[in-house]
Amino acid sequence: MQQVTIASAQYPITEHPDFAAWQQHTEKWVSDAAIRGAELLLFPEYGAMELVSIFGDEVRNDIRRQIHDLNALRTDFCATFEALARKYRVVIVAPSIPVIEGDKKLNRAFVFSPSGLAGYQDKFFMTRFENEQWGIDSAPKQLTVFEASWGKFGIQICYDIEFPIGAQKLCEAGANLILAPSCTETIRGATRVHVGARARALENQAFTVVSQTVGEALWSPAVDLNYGYAAFYTTPDKGMPEEGIIAAKTPQEEGWLIRTVDFSLTDEVRRDGHVFNFKDQSRMSVELAEETISVVFRSLSTK
Repeated sequence: MQQVTIASAQYPITEHPDFAAWQQHTEKWVSDAAIRGAELLLFPEYGAMELVSIFGDEVRNDIRRQIHDLNALRTDFCATFEALARKYRVVIVAPSIPVIEGDKKLNRAFVFSPSGLAGYQDKFFMTRFENEQWGIDSAPKQLTVFEASWGKFGIQICYDIEFPIGAQKLCEAGANLILAPSCTETIRGATRVHVGARARALENQAFTVVSQTVGEALWSPAVDLNYGYAAFYTTPDKGMPEEGIIAAKTPQEEGWLIRTVDFSLTDEVRRDGHVFNFKDQSRMSVELAEETISVVFRSLSTK
């Protein structure tokens, strides 16, 4: 099988009275996608920040302390998604959550399958807010390729998708799908992520899928404003949409965007496409590393 049906969330940061209420809310989202035939569910970056709502005002208003309190919920958080993946027989990329490993505070997306926790991907590149105000650290440079019966995928969290290196390494290792969970405040921020996702799809002749947070959560100083939309992209090559846009949901609506992707199409483009972006990118990375690229300057007279 070379096809998979993917559900990408446009996800609101929701206020919950307690952990049990969050679990019920989360199960409704998972069940809604599973009922519609989704096999792989993608939640957005920092979707787990809604768990801060179960704490008191002292924690709600302290973005650095929140990391420690959320980390204390890590076991129960993972157990919830592990149970849901098993119950509904789906793969879930959970909403990313801050975790603490040693002296580092990391932004982590856990992945669950019907057989349990499959692994995780940590975010490499921090935004200025994460780095300067929140105290989230850049993760050790380890990428994970997740292997399923229908194909292989990797994850590039938000800002990571705006740089070529991670997606290139993942695709060179066999991935043909890159998932980009994201949390952005503004149209500009959301656009940067989507432009990055489209570029990565082009460079690697692969599928990319974006999931983003939406709406307001004014009780949270970390994720108070959210603008985004879910989308599916690929390379604009033969057998693919002419602009490389498979689907995009109306911005700021809550819900799932669900599409089926066929990896035989990207395999064919990589083998016999109009251009060889993927092969040439890998080849040029090696060849250009051995060459000196010169830059010359020419003065123009404007008189």
